[in-house]
Parts: sequence; structure tokens; C-alpha cells
Amino acid sequence: MTDKREDLAGPGVGDYDKLIHELPDNYQSLLPPMQRMKAVFALKNYIETNLCRQLNLNMVQVPLIVDKESGVNDYLDRDGSRTPVEFPCGLGLDTPIQAQIVQAATKWKRMALQQFGCRVGEGICTDMRAVRKDYFLDHDHSAYVDQWDWELVITREQRTIDFLKDIVRRIWKVIRGAGTMVQDMYPQLRTSGYPDVPEDIRFFHAEEILDLYPGLPRKQRETRLLLEHAPAVFIIGIGWPLKDGYPHELRAADYDDWATETIVKNGERYRGLNGDILVWNPVTNRRHELTSMGIRVTRETLKIQLTMSHQEDFLSLPYHQAIISDRIPLSIGGGIGQSRTFMYLLRTAHLGEVTVSVWPKELKHICMKKNIHLLE
Repeated sequence: MTDKREDLAGPGVGDYDKLIHELPDNYQSLLPPMQRMKAVFALKNYIETNLCRQLNLNMVQVPLIVDKESGVNDYLDRDGSRTPVEFPCGLGLDTPIQAQIVQAATKWKRMALQQFGCRVGEGICTDMRAVRKDYFLDHDHSAYVDQWDWELVITREQRTIDFLKDIVRRIWKVIRGAGTMVQDMYPQLRTSGYPDVPEDIRFFHAEEILDLYPGLPRKQRETRLLLEHAPAVFIIGIGWPLKDGYPHELRAADYDDWATETIVKNGERYRGLNGDILVWNPVTNRRHELTSMGIRVTRETLKIQLTMSHQEDFLSLPYHQAIISDRIPLSIGGGIGQSRTFMYLLRTAHLGEVTVSVWPKELKHICMKKNIHLLE
């Protein structure tokens, strides 16, 4: 693929004819299904406990459905390509509630900080479940989504790249610690066939990656970066157009701040207070995203980003009005993919080995040929 525009919106549309050649041959799961489930829940407990400890968060309940009129659902990309499942509910109501299944709790969390009385340096973490019906379903994309969605109250002075990096390092410490813990539980996960979870994570701005690989579309740039520079990276600045005229990837306009100028390098001004943790998955031999996160928009950057996205009409919604009127706190937050993380740490080739979802017949057939056994 040479057209960068085709690679901007999330996972995009895949190809099962290509996937059959990309998934590993001679694959053998390192854990049988029941041991794998015990490992999944051990990892879940470890990560929730230590993420809350590292970031000073408390676990709270999170909605599965929200009112459409609230404006708190997550539209993921600003091109409108991924829309939520929507349905009327409320038996006997003259006007039923127009409800939506959440795609992520990103915006709800920021509102919830006030509801739970969080002060500066305090935050919340959720065991979030969602449905994303518009995904292409492959080895690491599912219509059923599970995330640790978290949010932390910050000050205006903490809205910096240095603070963002500190939070990323704390999260990586938890993920790496979880990997060590589960390998101690199941020594067969510690194998010469796969390298250990990297000790450190390296930081690159999206502009720097474009400088390294100017002729490549986004996913290929990420792949080369992981292979040639570091197997665990945090890519900063996702959403604002780069020097080639395209953003590294499209991002929703109303939560992460991707407009603020943050870095000056060689006379160039880089933008964005957000990013993704990506790792190299040695089982699938592919790039593997674990989390998206960022410092959230202010009322000023919300207006800039909505204008750039031609979504100014959102400003009338309750969530957006709360930001414009400074009724909810400044914050940083993100969503860590649970099954993505389990897949990475348990050395599996498919999400369906660590979670239960629906999969197309074409994909099931490929997995059977590859000795990948999906949970159903």
C-alpha cells in the first residue's frame, strides 16, 4: 500500500488471504486453555492492583450503555467510520431513551472524576466492556472490547511532555511486572523461542518517525521502528497533521489534546500531548498496540480540534459544554487493552485464545489450519 490516506483510520480493512500468510506456522500455545484462564485472571488482578497503586486510582463502576444525547460515547476516529450500536429503551415511555452501547469510556471518565469527588492527583480506573461493530475482525481486533479505562485529575502545570512520559513509564512498569509475575507462575512462558518483555520503553514523536521513514504509510513506519529501534515504544503526537500533510493516525477531536505545541526540534514545532504504546509481538511477528492515552483537551484546544474536524455542532452537547465552562477537571487518561495485554504476555497468536467473542467463518478456518484454537 502506498496511499497514506488508506492507513489513517484505526485498524482499517484487512484481507484474510493475506492474514493466512501472516499468522505463524507450527504454532503451539504455551498454556492449555484452563491454565491460560488462570493466568488471565492473575494478570488482571495484578495489573488492576498495581495500576491503581502507581497512578493513585480507585476502581469504580462504568456504564455499558449511555444516552446518545449526553455526548459521552466515544466515536474513536474523527472520520465517522466507526459508529456505536444504538437502540431505543424504556418500556412505556412516550419518548424512549435513545441508548448506545459504549465504544470506550473515554469521555464518561472525565465527567465521572467530578462525580466521584476526585482531587488533583486522584483518579479512577474501570473494568470497561464495549462493542465496536465496525472493526475488521482479525487476530488482534474483536467486536467485543475489554479495557482498563483510567483517568487522573491533573493541574494546568502538569500538561507537559515530561509529565506524560512519567505516566507512560509507570504504566510500562506495571505491564512488565505483570509479565514477570505470570512467568514465575508458569515457567513454560519463559522460553528461548521468544524474547523477554523489554525492560525499558523508548519515546518517539510522530514527526521523528516520519523523518526516519518518509515514504511509508503509518503502519509500515511503526513496524520498521519496532524492528530497527526498540521493541517497545511510545509514539507521541497522534492527530495533528504532520509535515507530509497527514496525521500519523486520525483521533477523535474531543478528548486527547493533539493540538498543543509541545516540542521544538531543529526549528520545527511538534504538537500533541497524547500517544500510543506499541510493542513488537514475537509470536505474530507484527506490531501490537497495547494502549492509547493522553492529556485531555482544554476548552481552547477542544474548539480548535472540533473546528479542524468539522464537528463544531458537538459543542452544544453536555460533555462538551462541561469542558467549555470548566465544570470538569483537567485530566490525563487512557485505555489499556486487556485482551491485547494478555495476548502479548501469554504469548498467544490470537485474541480469541484469551477472550470469547464472535469470529467470521473465514477467520476460524484460518486459525484451524494454523493450530490456533479459539474460545467460543
